[in-house]
Amino acid sequence: MSSTPYLAQRVVTLKPSGIRKFFDIVATMKDVISLGIGEPDFATPEPIIEAGIRSLKTGETHYTANLGLMALRQKLAEQLHRQYGVNYEPGEEILITVGVSEALYLALAAVLNPGEEVIVPTPCFVSYQGDVVMAGGVPVEVATRVEDGFQMCPEDLEKAITPRTKAILIGYPNNPTGAVYTREVLESIARIADKYNLVVISDELYDQLVYGVEHVCFPTLPGMFHRTILLGGFSKNYAMTGWRIGFAAAPRDIMSGLVRIHQYLIMCAPTTAQAAALEAIVSGQPYVDEMRAEYDRRRKLIVSGLNQLGLPTFEPRGAFYAFPNVAVTGMDDETFAQKLLEEERVACVPGSAFGPGGEGFVRCSYATAYDKIEEALRRMDRFMRRHG
Repeated sequence: MSSTPYLAQRVVTLKPSGIRKFFDIVATMKDVISLGIGEPDFATPEPIIEAGIRSLKTGETHYTANLGLMALRQKLAEQLHRQYGVNYEPGEEILITVGVSEALYLALAAVLNPGEEVIVPTPCFVSYQGDVVMAGGVPVEVATRVEDGFQMCPEDLEKAITPRTKAILIGYPNNPTGAVYTREVLESIARIADKYNLVVISDELYDQLVYGVEHVCFPTLPGMFHRTILLGGFSKNYAMTGWRIGFAAAPRDIMSGLVRIHQYLIMCAPTTAQAAALEAIVSGQPYVDEMRAEYDRRRKLIVSGLNQLGLPTFEPRGAFYAFPNVAVTGMDDETFAQKLLEEERVACVPGSAFGPGGEGFVRCSYATAYDKIEEALRRMDRFMRRHG
């Protein structure tokens, strides 16, 4: 019998977050350089902060519409059309959420019947499988490989489909690998989704943080608009993690399900944060461009540095994560991360925390200052001279 008899079985069986485990340890240590936090080290740009303050000072402290400020939804629809050519009706097809975390749960809860399966390519963000379980579904993990650019092989996807399969959950640019799906691979996934009549949940939170490659918005692919739930937000692109603003966009027949759940869970996303998000769309692009350029500079430093240390590192083309292979040390990824933290005070996250395919790798975030990355590489050099 469970030692927690009052808890639901699906909660008892949830795996603890591999990220949280390491950062509970980091919190007890001094002089640690963290390459683990998946959060911009930039402050939110000043005009966005001022918009939030202005909303408070003018008394905008009440609920907005359940779906979010209409002005924000309108500007978001315009932005998605301008960047990708996709058309959402702001009155019925865009929902402002409390971060992308809420948007993801709503999407899964709206489409899944108990026991239905969701294909999840891994390595992936740590909450994907847990959210599927909490929504009553069954996650089916499909491991990706570095030799395929950490993109899901269409043949592997098709093999994983069963009569219980309801949806495919993809996230790109990818956390933790930094992989960006090519148009060719996405078109193959789209054809399979159409063949088996599957819903596609496309988490594109890092869409503006790509380096020298195209970001392909999944609902723009032929025949995909009517079966895709697009997830996005402001946390990573605009350095607004603490504001907790995300969104879901979907055709009205699917969106009606998300809204039905949202209205019982959340009266509305934070009003002040919505005002700030509106300003982010209106005036934030120069700041996004500036932050992206700095991330790119750091990306080149950390990838080059890790390779020089003898840790083969897949070149990330999006987000702000590097994913070196640490097998050369003879340690598994958990041991490597633990020893590196203990001996050199450098924190990274074991790749196995992100699911099958992540074993033998560690996630190193370059969303930290350039000089700190330089120092982390110096410490890792000492570590590798002992263990490499």
